[in-house]
Amino acid sequence: MSTQDNYDSGRGSKKPGKNARKKSMARGNAPLKSDVFNRKTGRQQDPAKPKLKFDKAGKEIGRREKPVQVVKKSSPEDGIRLNKYIANSGVCSRREADTYIATGLVTVNGKIINEMGYKVQLTDDIRFDGRRLNPEPNTYVLLNKPKGFSTTDSNTKGMTVMDLVANATTAKIKPFGRLGRNATGLLLFTNDDEFVQKFSKKGISRLFHIELDKNLKADHLKKIKDGFNIDGKEISVEEISYVDNSPKNEVGLKIKHTGNSIIRTIFGHLGYDVVRVDCVTLGPLTKKDLPRGRWRTLTEKELSMFSMI
Repeated sequence: MSTQDNYDSGRGSKKPGKNARKKSMARGNAPLKSDVFNRKTGRQQDPAKPKLKFDKAGKEIGRREKPVQVVKKSSPEDGIRLNKYIANSGVCSRREADTYIATGLVTVNGKIINEMGYKVQLTDDIRFDGRRLNPEPNTYVLLNKPKGFSTTDSNTKGMTVMDLVANATTAKIKPFGRLGRNATGLLLFTNDDEFVQKFSKKGISRLFHIELDKNLKADHLKKIKDGFNIDGKEISVEEISYVDNSPKNEVGLKIKHTGNSIIRTIFGHLGYDVVRVDCVTLGPLTKKDLPRGRWRTLTEKELSMFSMI
């Protein structure tokens, strides 16, 4: 049989003859990597799974990538269950809170809520039997305020006193009373609503060291001490005197008021400009061992002194 016959015979029987040309691997005829995987393992590769990589010998290269799992995190907007909020405030247990909710003793933002599983936000006004609840422990922070910080809890006013006490606590404290941006001295922060309501009505005595643009006349000092009217409003102070061993333009003024705008009102009415204001004492609290710009939490002893005011 001739060579041609051998070739034709092999082609007809779909078996290559002895001298038949082998199939070329060029021009896209090479086996796919998945085909190599199938021949090596006898299994079909799942097209839905990440594809595997193989070397020329059919050995897997690298590791199979695992699908990324997305874990849904709880959002603050989801809120906290009302019974948990009540329990965290120290009133009772969660089970007892459910009973109080069912009997209509709990209000949220002025509305009676008796729905089990109702969720609330920390900013909501939640009351039990008329008393407002707070799920955080009462916190009291004293700051020796420096110049250049406004007394506000708003983040739209530039640098504020809240920036200075940001690391003092995780509780949602707010400044009680006010000091002007350029005023310095003691400023109290708390999340205790009862404390704020009590002393907003009664006031807390604060002693200020005040510097004026000129010496304060003796008759003006007496007038302030005796009290007088400004635009029909009675102005009264607890104490006023010149500062010892200082010029006559420096005075100490003790007044029971939560703001310091009244100070500029008093002296402006008498023809003086206030150059400097420093709050030296706040109720029973002093600046002792508290450098400017620093803060500290109140002690139990200091809190008990407030209860006697």
